[in-house]
Amino acid sequence: MRDDSYRHKGLRLAMVRELRQKGITDERVLAAMEAVPRHFFLDLALIGMAYDDTALPIGCDQTISHPSTVAMQSQLLDVHPGDKVLEIGTGSGYQTAVLCQMGARVFSIERQQPLFVKTKRLLADLRYHAKCFLGDGYQGLTEVDYAPFDRIIITCGAPFIPPALMTQLRLGGLMVIPVGEQQQEMLRVTKLGETEADWQVERFGQFKFVPMKEGRSFKQ
Repeated sequence: MRDDSYRHKGLRLAMVRELRQKGITDERVLAAMEAVPRHFFLDLALIGMAYDDTALPIGCDQTISHPSTVAMQSQLLDVHPGDKVLEIGTGSGYQTAVLCQMGARVFSIERQQPLFVKTKRLLADLRYHAKCFLGDGYQGLTEVDYAPFDRIIITCGAPFIPPALMTQLRLGGLMVIPVGEQQQEMLRVTKLGETEADWQVERFGQFKFVPMKEGRSFKQ
């Protein structure tokens, strides 16, 4: 297990101060991000940049998001202890860990097998009790035992809101999703009814994510 030194904790405090300056006001999000060691989710060569507000490579052409992006998505998601959260794109597991730290019951899907294997083991080692799945994020978790979810978060850029995911969101539930091709607009979708006409969509500015891969042919 890597060391979480006083220096690392000091860097997290500085990161949290910067997040406050950038408009993050949810104290639950800030406390979770102060607690979760971001450097544990990066290769050793990148640890020196772990608390910079930047995206960093994690393999399989994927990245760990900027801390400010993780904070904003988490704040928009409005998670409460015990909420059942579906995460599309486990990636490094950092966003997963932040949600677990906030008390959510997290179900997370990753389509890249090397990341899935590595991250599932890391989260277990760190005692973040997320349920991790290898599969197609566009389809969510179709098993009847899992849905509906209180919250759904997508951590990759989608060209549209996947209908299958909306069917797995409970009435009154929230989805936070970056939508767009080359660049994405961050949306928060509240499900007020079963048809698209009943979805309330709020918009929160432009972001850039790696693309969400469509189809069932995830890498084995």
